[in-house]
Amino acid sequence: MKNEINYIDLFSGAGGMSLGFDQAGFNNIFSLDIEPSFCETYKANFPSHNLIQKDIAKLSNEEIKILKGNKDIDVVIGGPPCQGFSMAGNIGRKFIDDSRNQLFKEFARVVEIIQPKYFVMENVARLHTHNKGETKKEIIALFNKMNYTVECKVLNTADFGIPQIRNRVIFIGNRISSKIIFPKKTFEKHISIKQAIDKLPKLDSGQTSKIPNHISMNHSEQMLEKMSYVSDGGNRNEIPEIIRPKSGDVRKYIRYKSSEPSVCVTGDMRKIFHYSQNRALTVRELATIQTFPLNFVFKGSSISQQQQVGNSVPPILAKEIALTIKKMMKDDEQIS
Repeated sequence: MKNEINYIDLFSGAGGMSLGFDQAGFNNIFSLDIEPSFCETYKANFPSHNLIQKDIAKLSNEEIKILKGNKDIDVVIGGPPCQGFSMAGNIGRKFIDDSRNQLFKEFARVVEIIQPKYFVMENVARLHTHNKGETKKEIIALFNKMNYTVECKVLNTADFGIPQIRNRVIFIGNRISSKIIFPKKTFEKHISIKQAIDKLPKLDSGQTSKIPNHISMNHSEQMLEKMSYVSDGGNRNEIPEIIRPKSGDVRKYIRYKSSEPSVCVTGDMRKIFHYSQNRALTVRELATIQTFPLNFVFKGSSISQQQQVGNSVPPILAKEIALTIKKMMKDDEQIS
């Protein structure tokens, strides 16, 4: 296998995928994202990477070729946002023709221009079954026309030592051969949220710490009183009826269960409280659940930081995927 294995990261966000691929020994050629605060975080943590802060739709074909330069690109990675589907599905409407999925088409455009040996595309799990499986077939057929063998699989992050139940569909494309490899489960016993974050300093509501991003949000006295009645893994039903909220978000007034992996980390986790401390989790705790190291610092407002963490591919999963790409490369070199 050659010494330098090159990748391009589209919709890079804070850099979860980039971090995993870097850790697996890949070399970044360029990354791209449009959100200013996400890009600020990326630049701070990947100072040597070439980050392009731009709307991908405004990146011309010529610009893409210039950014690639004379480098041989081994893999293009990314998680294009796809809004053009729901749990109910849009039966009869083609996924690719839906204007809300323009960003997916932009990902495909870059792949077609760059012609990497492989590509990795990550998305929400429901894409796998949307429209009775027709959406998945559409996506695969589009890349088949570009001479890629493509397979997809839903992976649960908890199976890879990540203390979180997070199901995501991973599409892998191979232009060199028909062989596709997915990461194999590395943890039979899932890691609990307590095992992951209990070592971080305890905080009260509104308290700060010296650890980057480990700052507790300031909750109202009413919220703190209500939550004081809720036990580890409990919910609003434990709050005395006289002060119990009668309606509202069902994801509010609950606590994480310390003995289990976290629920899926999203862009707003302010409504779920720590299993033993009377407050929501800090950005640092959420990032730890997502397997970002302590020296990975998130920039921007606290809301933006939560969005960055929630939108990220956990670096450990990204690394496992990168290692399977390496194995595919090795096998394909032997075949050729």
